[in-house]
Amino acid sequence: MKALFLDRDGVINEDYGYVYKKGDFKFKDGIFELLKLFKDYKIFIVTNQSGIARGYYSEEDFHNLMNWVKEEFAKKEIEIVDINFCPHHPEITGVCECRKPNAGMILDLAKKYNIDLKNSIMIGDKESDIEAANKAGITKTYLVKDNLFDIIQKIKKDNL
Repeated sequence: MKALFLDRDGVINEDYGYVYKKGDFKFKDGIFELLKLFKDYKIFIVTNQSGIARGYYSEEDFHNLMNWVKEEFAKKEIEIVDINFCPHHPEITGVCECRKPNAGMILDLAKKYNIDLKNSIMIGDKESDIEAANKAGITKTYLVKDNLFDIIQKIKKDNL
């Protein structure tokens, strides 16, 4: 199975820093249009959430928000298969294998769902997202710089 891996903050939603409440969550313009291009892919979210380690919000807060996010995607007939998150911060909880730029979150999902990483794609807004993808064996990556409409045009051009 081929998969689309998405970072959350800065790709799915506007990144205001430590977003964990529904009222603060604003979907990025173009996210629904973007994901509709990936009908042949299973969609996964991989996201660093150091706000948990910092004590800004709890894992329960994170899960509550992400359940709502999945419901909002489902209303648009987009299925998010699974979400993997890293609740750590190296200075607080120590170094881990899951925090991007490490590939742990992607590799865990690949094993769990038998994902063909060579034919999968990563869309992120930071170099650490791309680095994690490359470490996992994903070579097709897109880096969001400003808006998703640029990425949509690149993907259409690439005929994915």
